[in-house]
Amino acid sequence: VLTLPARTRAMKNLFFLLGLGFICTHELDAVMQHEWRLLYILRSLPEQTAALAFVALHVPLFALLVWLTHHALPRVRERSRLALMVFLVIHVGLHLRLSAHPLYSFDSPLSMSLIFGAGLCGLAYLLAVFANRSR
Repeated sequence: VLTLPARTRAMKNLFFLLGLGFICTHELDAVMQHEWRLLYILRSLPEQTAALAFVALHVPLFALLVWLTHHALPRVRERSRLALMVFLVIHVGLHLRLSAHPLYSFDSPLSMSLIFGAGLCGLAYLLAVFANRSR
């Protein structure tokens, strides 16, 4: 039987892993949706160059993300996870803001599920952190 703090920690970890899964899968969908056409720097590049850069930049981005969120130092790990979960919530707002753009194509049920699923996991994680700190 898990104690309340252990249950909160387990739920927090579940929300983190699900959020990470949602955002990584969203990035796969972002390639299919040509998201680079919406990004300030990449949209000014030729299509092939922008697509290549968008995909290639995810290798160091994901490596850094996994390294920081699984760091050996608990303080680095926890702060990195907290920052990612905050980003997942903000990320929903960014997509809502971009949804009126003529090139925005994240309107399928799959795309919306990935975006909002990540945001909900981020919010749930933040609520679990808040609940744990208020005890």
